[in-house]
Amino acid sequence: MTTAADILDRCDELARHSSLPNGLIERVYLSPEHAAVNALAAEWMTAAGLATWQDAAGNQCGRLEGATPGLPALLLGSHLDTVPAAGRYDGILGVLLAIAVAERLAQSGRPLPFALEVAAFGDEEGTRFGTTLLGSRALAGTWQNEWWGRLDANGVSLDAAYRAFGLDPALIGEAARTPVELIGYLEAHIEQGAVLDDAGLALGVVSSIAGARRFQVVIEGAARHSGTPWALRRDALAGASEVILAIERIAREADLIGTVGHLALFPDAVNVIPGRVEFSLDLRGEFDPQRDRAWALIEQTAEQICERRGLTLTSVQTHGAPAAHCSPHLRAAVATGIRLAGGESSPTTLFSMAGHDAMAIAALTDIGMLFVRCLGGVSHHPDESVTEADVAVALDAFEAAVLALADQYDADEMDSEYDARAALR
Repeated sequence: MTTAADILDRCDELARHSSLPNGLIERVYLSPEHAAVNALAAEWMTAAGLATWQDAAGNQCGRLEGATPGLPALLLGSHLDTVPAAGRYDGILGVLLAIAVAERLAQSGRPLPFALEVAAFGDEEGTRFGTTLLGSRALAGTWQNEWWGRLDANGVSLDAAYRAFGLDPALIGEAARTPVELIGYLEAHIEQGAVLDDAGLALGVVSSIAGARRFQVVIEGAARHSGTPWALRRDALAGASEVILAIERIAREADLIGTVGHLALFPDAVNVIPGRVEFSLDLRGEFDPQRDRAWALIEQTAEQICERRGLTLTSVQTHGAPAAHCSPHLRAAVATGIRLAGGESSPTTLFSMAGHDAMAIAALTDIGMLFVRCLGGVSHHPDESVTEADVAVALDAFEAAVLALADQYDADEMDSEYDARAALR
């Protein structure tokens, strides 16, 4: 039986499949490293008693039948891709916990009133092609054909990368599942924050996942010699600096997160006033209307700043995702799992500012999430750290959450419900 120590060993084994040297981790979609970790995940799924397959989007999947073949499935999953110079637990821990839970239930001999499936998604981070959640969006049936032309840093298109990986872009629709095939989705993930660590808690229940909007903002002025008098300056960097501080102020006042993570200035010379500045904005919030009102105020304020300074402003939205709220009955199951695993009697509920595959799957079925403490809340960094004790209690809680859901269903009733759903296909 797979233990918490085994799961941590597997995290280390997966970390060795990287495109970066010196022990750093980077594993991107449709790469040789992606193929290697899919093969390992398939091996572990098979050993756990699951039937396995790689779907048309490159996600590695497994299935354990329920009391009778063909029942709708409870899907467990997370992702195996990483950001550059990543840690070894973001996404990966959730996949390995899901496989271990499936193994436990397969060996228990208890017939479940639903099937159990595991999905190891191939792309959540969007590192290679700049569009996040490609694996889970394909499974959710929300794939957009306009993505096929997206290029990676080497000029390779997503279409070409699919073919090189051995996939057929024309078959992408075969990865899509339908609502009648699933009863819900549960994901375990490290908390990408320090709420649990600060509180001394191993686990928490996720209430919702932030809706995000991303923008590319350009401010243009005039590039002039650094000796130009103040009255004649149209300094794009000074204007951008004022706008960025306004973004911070507006986001804080609205209880949102606003991040400027990329900034470039031109011509980027020590003795030249910057004539053009480009920067990104990632704006996240629990409620979409609140986030959208903040963006409208940011845009209005930025325009006023630029007008006062004689600058021009343009902005383009590059990404948009609605907030995803976890369903009450799946939240209750996760909370029950934490209590039964020896956690607190009233488990802590957290809001996730970070995005997850659950956001994409929310378009398909109900979602729920279990957060696992991460030391200091450090994520997307080699210092990402979890303890064996926390992984052990997370494994117990995740299994108990699945069994709590099973207790809500009767196999015969599920058969009838499945037949009714199938008639609607």
